[in-house]
Amino acid sequence: MMNKVAVDTNIRVYLHDESNSSKTDKAKDIIQHFPVIPAQVISEYLNVLKRILKVPKLRLIEHCIILIEGCEIVNINHSILEQSRNLITRYDFQLFDSIIVASALAANCNILYSEDLQHNQLIENRLTIINPFI
Repeated sequence: MMNKVAVDTNIRVYLHDESNSSKTDKAKDIIQHFPVIPAQVISEYLNVLKRILKVPKLRLIEHCIILIEGCEIVNINHSILEQSRNLITRYDFQLFDSIIVASALAANCNILYSEDLQHNQLIENRLTIINPFI
């Protein structure tokens, strides 16, 4: 069975990290396989690049359009918010992390690449959090 993967915001941000080429290379490798992208990740990614990297707005949007091409985008809806509430209760996730995890579950992913969540944690017996940098 092929793995269906989703990515957290930090994977996309490492595409721009000139100080750590190994993380950048790993992020590029993950992204080239067209992962599932929760809408929350797109918002966080745009915010980080605008705020920290000072990327101009228009260039940022154009870059993001190219970067998500071919990827499945999971929009936030009532069902995902319900699942987020359940994940917060069961796993004590932070708010936005719960939305990202719920989105990955809704897309039937079996891997979520994230540096910020617990490596190898199994969520709902079907989604494994993987930190690709360790």
